[in-house]
Amino acid sequence: MKTTLDLPEELVREMKIRAAREGRKLRDVATEVIQRGMTELGTEPQKKGHRVKLPLIRSTRVVPAEEQLTPEKIDEILLNQEIEWLSEINGTAK
Repeated sequence: MKTTLDLPEELVREMKIRAAREGRKLRDVATEVIQRGMTELGTEPQKKGHRVKLPLIRSTRVVPAEEQLTPEKIDEILLNQEIEWLSEINGTAK
């Protein structure tokens, strides 16, 4: 696809030098530079079906039931934190 871009002279000069040094076309160097920039910005076009692979960390430790975090335990922890923060704000900290 053809398009016209208004690029800084210094950038175009650097790309031309690089293309000449590597025996490549300016078009190829410009494409590479733009693709790298898009990747660094996190806006690289996603391929269909592309999935991010996250590391799986296995643990051999058995967590006792009283130490396991349940939704109810998390609610209790958050409620206690909120009460503590409000107490500090109101000057009635324990």
